[in-house]
Amino acid sequence: MPAKAPAIGNVLAARLKAMGVRIREHRERQKVSATVAAEAAGMSRVTLHRIERGAPSVTMGAYLSAIDAVGLQVELSDPQARLAEPGAAVVPARVRLDDYPQLKRLAWQLHGVDDLRPAEALSLYERNWRHIDPAALEPAERALVQALVDQSGGGRLLA
Repeated sequence: MPAKAPAIGNVLAARLKAMGVRIREHRERQKVSATVAAEAAGMSRVTLHRIERGAPSVTMGAYLSAIDAVGLQVELSDPQARLAEPGAAVVPARVRLDDYPQLKRLAWQLHGVDDLRPAEALSLYERNWRHIDPAALEPAERALVQALVDQSGGGRLLA
């Protein structure tokens, strides 16, 4: 019987689920069966299946074994450290809509508004990300989104 899952918040649960999806998708792209991947990781197929679903009760060691077995690597990053890097984008005190075309499109309902507070801009991006074409983001707007996420979004866009 699996261990009782520790209490984790929604954000961490979503990260575990996303990690599991990434592991499964990578395994499937390589055309490796769950049985073969589980054997390579030294675990049962059921444990691998729980990892691919993002179960929080599975040990970190098992997650790392599964990640290694499918050929992925884990990299830890500190979102706050990136803010201090030379050349890191700086979030302006006010975000001018005219400077960021896709943000301006998202703000169509804000009549008479020329600029937003950074938190408002991030909120608009997050609520409406499905309407953004990431490939069409200009470098300055891409840098703004990353800076907003790093400064106010906890290191990730909630889209």
